Amino acid sequence: MELRRALVRAAVSRPGVLLAVSPGATRQRLAVEAELARRGWVCVGGPTEADLFVILGDREGEDEAEGEGGEGDWVAALWQGIPAPKARVWVTDPGRVADALDSGLADLVRGEHGNDHAPDAPDAHHALHEHHEHHEHHEHHEHQQNGDHPTPTSDHGGHDMHGGHHGHAGHDMGLVEGLPMADRADDRDGLRLDVLHVPLGPVLADWPAGLILRLTLQGDLVQEATVEPVTTPPSPHPPFWDEPWLRAASGEHISRGDAARRLCAAHLDSLGRFFAVAGWNDMAARTRHARDRALAGAAAAELTSLVRPLIRRAQRSRTLRWLTTGLGTLPAEQARQRGVTGPALVADGDAYNRMLVWLDAVGRSAADCDVTEALDPAEVVGPRGRLDTPVPPSKAMLDSLPRLLEGTEFACARIIVASLDPDLDELTHVPAPGTVHSHG
Repeated sequence: MELRRALVRAAVSRPGVLLAVSPGATRQRLAVEAELARRGWVCVGGPTEADLFVILGDREGEDEAEGEGGEGDWVAALWQGIPAPKARVWVTDPGRVADALDSGLADLVRGEHGNDHAPDAPDAHHALHEHHEHHEHHEHHEHQQNGDHPTPTSDHGGHDMHGGHHGHAGHDMGLVEGLPMADRADDRDGLRLDVLHVPLGPVLADWPAGLILRLTLQGDLVQEATVEPVTTPPSPHPPFWDEPWLRAASGEHISRGDAARRLCAAHLDSLGRFFAVAGWNDMAARTRHARDRALAGAAAAELTSLVRPLIRRAQRSRTLRWLTTGLGTLPAEQARQRGVTGPALVADGDAYNRMLVWLDAVGRSAADCDVTEALDPAEVVGPRGRLDTPVPPSKAMLDSLPRLLEGTEFACARIIVASLDPDLDELTHVPAPGTVHSHG
């Protein structure tokens, strides 16, 4: 028994962590990611690779995790898909992340939840199979982690994107051993090709929290895309990334430096996702370190010294430009018609152009982090766009997403999503009467 415990303890000393982030839990996610980086623990992309399941969000949904319907359904399915030994923790307080992870590690070593696994459950079988190809893709990216440039692969979109229970529900196709059977339909040339319905999300590494994207594929082309946000209760709390501007608009004194710091960290967070999805893991890690320093209150001089090399490397990378140019082109005129504001409007172009806008904003905002003068209350433009419109900026981006994806290669889908990086926290926010309306 003691030998078994020693072996388990050694095996899980640096557990693979699967994050399940609900909309509204951005603050918790950032705290968890910073603590995982400090410990050297790795975030994994699927349940078959996970040892510790970390659920981020309002614990009011915990009871639902054991039943059917709503958010708890996919949380339960992911838990069933994790092989023993395993443990799970629920993080609601960003200030107690270290305690939660320590508790999860202790449970893991003791085998506290190891018997919860039900390998014969349909959802577990489905989740385990769906994430098999992601495991291979993850290992390939781990091999490339120290490279100076992103590594192009044919699996950027991959088959790692299925989110537990949401599998293939709602589509008229057969299931054999939990796997989808393809339909057949005419493609754009009138040929009869297999049609496959592929859901992405809601729990994926480097994916907007709470987003489910359903794609209809013929061959490797996206024929149709629909956006389906996870249903969550409305929240009176302002979205984390929009908070300084919304608070200033409500009459609070917010310094321009505080707003610049939040803007810098928001764009670094988006860039971290973008680089990771493009296969540039080393760059993603460095970008997230700069994000964490910005949120920790680093002075403008330190922050500028951190972001300048990142900006130069990204701008000079020919591989990154080759991978992302021409993907998800959104001209400024079309963006205005769809209500898109912020970087996606300024970019007036494709995924690569949107990245360049983020980089420029990071450089400028990092230099302004120490400015003490008050933020103009009329300046209600957050990281994703204007906050004084009937439709929140991320809603406009989500509405535009299907048209940007249709006709593109499946492998490009995640890059296009990452280049917009919609914040679904904005969709759950219900402002108090008389405040800036960021929810339509």
